[in-house]
Amino acid sequence: MTILSGAPWLLAHRSMLKSNKPRKVSLYGNDYVLWQDSNGKISGLPNACPHVGAMLSEGWCVTKVDGSSPVACPFHALEFDSAGCTVLPSSSKPTKSLMHPLELIIQGDFIWSYGEYEPKTSIPTIMNEIAAEYEFIGLTGERQIKTDFLTLLLNMHDYNHRNGTHRQLFEIEEVQLKQFIDDGFHSHAYVAQLRKKPTLRDILKNPGLLAMPQVLEAHLENFFPFMGMVHGKSPLLSLKECHFYIPESATHSRLYVLMFMKAHARISHLIKRNLLRLIDVVIEQDADILGKLYANTPQHIKLNNEVGMDWVRRNFESFPMVIGPNLSR
Repeated sequence: MTILSGAPWLLAHRSMLKSNKPRKVSLYGNDYVLWQDSNGKISGLPNACPHVGAMLSEGWCVTKVDGSSPVACPFHALEFDSAGCTVLPSSSKPTKSLMHPLELIIQGDFIWSYGEYEPKTSIPTIMNEIAAEYEFIGLTGERQIKTDFLTLLLNMHDYNHRNGTHRQLFEIEEVQLKQFIDDGFHSHAYVAQLRKKPTLRDILKNPGLLAMPQVLEAHLENFFPFMGMVHGKSPLLSLKECHFYIPESATHSRLYVLMFMKAHARISHLIKRNLLRLIDVVIEQDADILGKLYANTPQHIKLNNEVGMDWVRRNFESFPMVIGPNLSR
């Protein structure tokens, strides 16, 4: 599987790797094990032990005196260092590398990889800029979704689904796309989402509705094919909701969200967990509907506001080149 090869993928945030705890990640149909040793060094290897194929991610790490931590196979306890070398029971010397390490690009807390392919597009600087200015408040919404990667991307850039998939959550009745800026593999969408006007009964049942605006304004920034970002701002806080997409295989995709916040009032710190839970519900709703689609159904209907989906299709078909019309409007 070489779909969109040459794109960078954010495999994980450092917070997702507990010290000396192996974690499996998948990319392009291949499984890898990632781990972080006691010194904070992050390593990646193919997940299959070269002896009989046991999953290294199901094993453990062995901390050495210098703080390094080889990953141990759960089957026969063979220990593999970051170069893929091991010491056999009958020997005191390490073997040559038995596995090709996964090339990782570590930028602060961000763990990127091109998955063994030659880079075709560069890693944007925006995550480093956000990390320098905003407080990281957590990971949420991580899901493996049984859907092909194009379908996932189309859903993530379908602005109309907010008044369907997320109708009950936000009570959105109409979505208006105010502006779309097409800059090749980078785009901006400015969306107005008109909410149902609450009745007196609704307000008595949930007084918090009084604090929600009648129109939810959203600025969505997209980096094809690996990231989408929601920029949010209120008197209480500024929020960066960063969605990351990974093609695990031809039939499965992974999605997770990193949340960053800049507080404008002390009370904003009290709602961090609520924000993480809210986005987790949003992702759960997306995952649920994606699991209930009939794949490859011909599209005989086209709605307004589908320019984001057109942007995805164009870039998906022409990657790594941008070929086609400028979709700005």
